[in-house]
Amino acid sequence: MSIYIFDFDGTLVDSMRQWGEKMTNVLDTHGISYPSDIIKIITPLGDRGTAEYFIKNLGLDMTVNEILELMDSCALKVYADEIPAKEGVSETLSTLKARGHSLNVLTASPHRMLDVCLKRIGIFSLFDNVWSCDDFNATKSDPNIYKEAAKLLGTVPPDCIFADDNINACRTAKLAGMKVIGVFDESSADCVPEMKQLCDRYIYKFKELL
Repeated sequence: MSIYIFDFDGTLVDSMRQWGEKMTNVLDTHGISYPSDIIKIITPLGDRGTAEYFIKNLGLDMTVNEILELMDSCALKVYADEIPAKEGVSETLSTLKARGHSLNVLTASPHRMLDVCLKRIGIFSLFDNVWSCDDFNATKSDPNIYKEAAKLLGTVPPDCIFADDNINACRTAKLAGMKVIGVFDESSADCVPEMKQLCDRYIYKFKELL
């Protein structure tokens, strides 16, 4: 049996455009300039971590809760009603589950968007654990979150396979000792060469896991 830990946005579901828009909308609404690679920077941070980054690093004059409310107003309905699974995800996960593998989710997205989306597309029940960074009070840029996830699974990081489309999350999971699979997403297409060097394996289509 293998133990898989999957990212959510950009890995299981085709949501990186909408996820990015909910984040940059906050900055655009308040006339805050930001670096061109802002999405890569904030992707591992989660909603709360991103809000804190906006305040501390970009000077956004809002409270964390005000930023979270604005993010939600932009994205909650989209996650609940529209965002689809990426090609081959449902079939591949079902096959892996039938083969006896442990399937888990670890994502920066909050449960209020994560759970409703996974349930709507019919794959929530395939997972042994569905974790948000909020459950650990940490971000995916912290190696300890991967170590803690492995501990909760009753194992150690080298016995876990972590799959993500974000290079920073892949790098940190690798640092924590996990085997890492890089997953292609259009939002990170410019990182493919570096991802291939960093990861133990790189896939373009989810069904390649089989």
